[in-house]
Amino acid sequence: MSVQNLLVELFVEELPPKALKKLGEAFAAALAESLVAQGLADEKAAVANFASPRRLGARIEGVLACAADRPVSTKLMPVAVGLDADGKATPALLKRLAALGADASAVGRLRRAADGKNEALFHDSIAPGTTLADGLQRALEAAMAKLPIPKVMQYQLADGWSSVHFVRPVHGLVALHGADIVPLSVLGLTAGRDTQGHRFEARVSPVSIRSADSYASQLKDDGAVIASFAERRAEIVRQLQAAAAPSGLKPIDDDALLDEVTALVERPNVLVGQFEQAFLEVPQECLILTMKANQKYFPLLDAAGTLTNQFLIVSNISPADATAVIGGNERVVRPRLADAKFFFDQDRKRALDSRVLGLAKVVYHNKLGTQGERVTRVQVIARAIGERIDGEALALKADQAALLAKADLLTDMVGEFPELQGIMGRYYAQHDGLADDIAFAIEDHYKPRFAGDELPRNDVGLCVALADKLETLVGLFGIGQVPTGDKDPFALRRHALGVIRMLIEKELPLRQFDLVNIAFAAFPHGLLGQAHTDVEMFMFERLSGAMRELGYSANEVDAVLSLNPTQIYLVPKQLEAVRAFAALPEAPALAAANKRVGNILKKAEGEVGSEIDQVLLVEEAEKALFAALSDIAPRADAAFAAGDYTGSLRALAALKAPVDAFFDNVMVNADDPALKSNRLALLNRLHQTMNRVADISRLAA
Repeated sequence: MSVQNLLVELFVEELPPKALKKLGEAFAAALAESLVAQGLADEKAAVANFASPRRLGARIEGVLACAADRPVSTKLMPVAVGLDADGKATPALLKRLAALGADASAVGRLRRAADGKNEALFHDSIAPGTTLADGLQRALEAAMAKLPIPKVMQYQLADGWSSVHFVRPVHGLVALHGADIVPLSVLGLTAGRDTQGHRFEARVSPVSIRSADSYASQLKDDGAVIASFAERRAEIVRQLQAAAAPSGLKPIDDDALLDEVTALVERPNVLVGQFEQAFLEVPQECLILTMKANQKYFPLLDAAGTLTNQFLIVSNISPADATAVIGGNERVVRPRLADAKFFFDQDRKRALDSRVLGLAKVVYHNKLGTQGERVTRVQVIARAIGERIDGEALALKADQAALLAKADLLTDMVGEFPELQGIMGRYYAQHDGLADDIAFAIEDHYKPRFAGDELPRNDVGLCVALADKLETLVGLFGIGQVPTGDKDPFALRRHALGVIRMLIEKELPLRQFDLVNIAFAAFPHGLLGQAHTDVEMFMFERLSGAMRELGYSANEVDAVLSLNPTQIYLVPKQLEAVRAFAALPEAPALAAANKRVGNILKKAEGEVGSEIDQVLLVEEAEKALFAALSDIAPRADAAFAAGDYTGSLRALAALKAPVDAFFDNVMVNADDPALKSNRLALLNRLHQTMNRVADISRLAA
């Protein structure tokens, strides 16, 4: 049975650059998955994917020319249905066998086997292995159907009548098993060995691929194409660093831009361009954004991270004299930078606060009003938060920053580059002479914008950022715009995680319940539904997920959050304490005992007190437990009050022996009501002492 490496390539018109990386990975993975399922390839086979602007390809090692034959067992029907009283085949059985291509002679070879409570008839046969031609045809069609295509195109084939659908028109198909062409066809194309290289710099056209193993090297040598996305990306990184090094500069670090540029070129050639120094008067964020977004250039920064007037161009051609290419790119970028300078100069002619009234004409949400109304709500929330954090002075600053936070939405610069909202507000506030804490709060109130993003750099920014996110959460929950499944169009999960991160990492002593109530109170009466509990539960779910991502187990997180902690910033400290407690040898027994105590108290009739009458302690084991509690509880409570949660839980370890002895020797549900009530009170005191930091019963296996 022939085993060779397999190559498949689709030669297409220019693919969407932002989707190319995923398309290449998905195409190769789906192709290999289908071949493995058909027995033509091993699940551990090495798979290489190729993706350039004009091709998708995959090379799979160790593919069989024909899959091995395989046994097939087909359940037919219950014996009672398939055979009559004399053991002969019924018409139903004969009809079923005929459908499988067998006749009456197969009845004697049928296998009987248990099927639940009954006995059934099974037909055993050998299915011939799939040939590569048939299997690859199915695999290729399946892989193309599974591609994460942003938008499908419909185009006509060469016959002028037939239409097909794909991400872009396909003009060539290569399928080689070793050096042999695999006969298959898709989208009106028949597989061969010819493909096309670089549009302008290919040494040979077409490039005739000798074998699956020579594909990448032939395209590189004869076609002037680096077919591997990863290899091409690495080459761009190497050239960027090499081009920047002589000047002691470094290209901006941007993975998304690097992926996009990798998807735009087949053989990269990095060149250095520059623009006039005068443009550096514009905030560097504006210049960087216009160079990246509009021109796909890599701005160059100095050692301090400051933008210079040089940038890197990733060209798709390598002329002997690159002067014309560099000059053309410099001419193209100049008007972009001039526009940015014009917007910046024009915007500064008006004070930022003069734009606030205009927000009343900008719709925020058809049910929640305008941006002006939203700003008013954010002001109310920010003032209240500032008051709770550091009194009236912070509240007044938070109010001013919240008033101006959205004003830059009406500037020309943000109108052109929405990504600069907040950033431009900071620059314009500083130009107006506002204090840095106000200006930076305007920029920072959007933070954290994504996982791992930095938090606001001062307390004013924290107040406005919390207020902005809480207003969004409460407002949208209040009108029923709740995330469902993987759909979260308003990024409410991100907003909730942002609130949680700020509370925890800045150790803000703010109660979640109070924050939610403050936010709801900022809205006009009757505008929102009763969603207080929904918002709080949503935030707790995000908190639980965030803590699990930090490495805490589901049981540890459940133990802490089941007590509904009001101070979220203490949760990580409580989790550390729970983890330390769980490592103690006494922990499993105490967790199990705590669970037992909780169940007893739940089943108790009436209200269980916590006052213990020592006179009614008649058993030595309950006296010993009372004595241990009297000694340990004050120490555990004192440690808890001091914030030493680990010490508080560690103190409980000494309770293991008296607790075990109590359950071994004392009957809680005594016949004497007074004894029973006193023992329940003792267990209630024990339960309260053991569950100050967390519900340790959740640690029980």
